Amino acid sequence: MKNMNNCIFCKIIAKKAPAKIVFENEDILAFVPKEQVSKGHTLVVPRVHFENVFDIGKNILEKLIAVSKGLSEKLAKENNATGVNLLHASGKDAQQSVFHFHLHVVPRYENDGLDLWLREKL
Repeated sequence: MKNMNNCIFCKIIAKKAPAKIVFENEDILAFVPKEQVSKGHTLVVPRVHFENVFDIGKNILEKLIAVSKGLSEKLAKENNATGVNLLHASGKDAQQSVFHFHLHVVPRYENDGLDLWLREKL
């Protein structure tokens, strides 16, 4: 694991860094990222520091998915979204930028111009 003392998400969880928190329970915290790619874009993180999908426990991952589903439904209803992307990257080569496991909940809208899907290389 990377140094948790320098982890911005751990600082947010400990309320030592500012963030707009939209959900929290004993295991999970969800907050609005500094740079949203769509209206309602939210990050869902475990309170305990896990670097990536390779070291997170199955029970916490299940709780993260359940919270992400609930937030997806809530954000879609509140913002009139017509779809949602759940995005995750594990590891530097997968373009993980913050080394604290997190899921992006990205509400989607008709003609929003976002292209967040993989393209097959021919």
